[in-house]
Amino acid sequence: MKFKLFIEYDGTNYSGWQKQNNAKTVQGSLIKAVEKAFQKSKGESRLIDLQGSGRTDSGVHAIEQVAHIDCETMLAPHILQFKINDELPSDINILNIEKADDRFHARHSAEARQYLYRISKRRTAFDKKYVWWIKDELDASEMNEAAQLMTGMNNFQSFSEPDKENKSTKVLVDFIEITEDEELILIRIKASHFLWKMVRRVTGILVECGRGNVSKENIKKYLAHFSNEPAKYTAPPSGLFLEKVFYKK
Repeated sequence: MKFKLFIEYDGTNYSGWQKQNNAKTVQGSLIKAVEKAFQKSKGESRLIDLQGSGRTDSGVHAIEQVAHIDCETMLAPHILQFKINDELPSDINILNIEKADDRFHARHSAEARQYLYRISKRRTAFDKKYVWWIKDELDASEMNEAAQLMTGMNNFQSFSEPDKENKSTKVLVDFIEITEDEELILIRIKASHFLWKMVRRVTGILVECGRGNVSKENIKKYLAHFSNEPAKYTAPPSGLFLEKVFYKK
């Protein structure tokens, strides 16, 4: 039996998504919760595998991460959701579970992913773990113009860790959308896939554009030739959320 899981989590206290032997991770916590739920359920149930749509870094959150589990169980999806949530810590929650086709794979079947970055324009007592507070006044329209240079197919080698990537650094970005209200600037970016630290470095560069420290010509150069400059402006993980994963209908 294969199930598709929709998950939300606060990544503040986790060393990212991927299971590690000596660190607390979201995937590791989910595996433990599933195994405990199966141990307590009547009849024989066994977890075979649990995989996510992609890795989120240490401190990064998810509004809707998608994962799949391969298992042997007779439990219905809504019963399984209830039992697993009972075993999970309060900062991880399964929003829904549904049966999936045997060919479905949370990562390989995904066509695109969308991230949200939240920038706070003021000091906040409640939202500190979920925003990047910037004291400087940012020009959101300038940021938006700069963001459009990054849409389409581009080489984001300058916005990743080259020695950590064993895949192509060319990424198809569907859109980058910047909106603001009285308290927040929101950056949404949807792409075919993302490189390690890519969203945080794109955000950092856009913020520097909003401050007037980086020009649109600089961005064109970063995309045309490798540069270490974006690494200096890597945004903190606190404001970053995996917002949605897209699959074929």
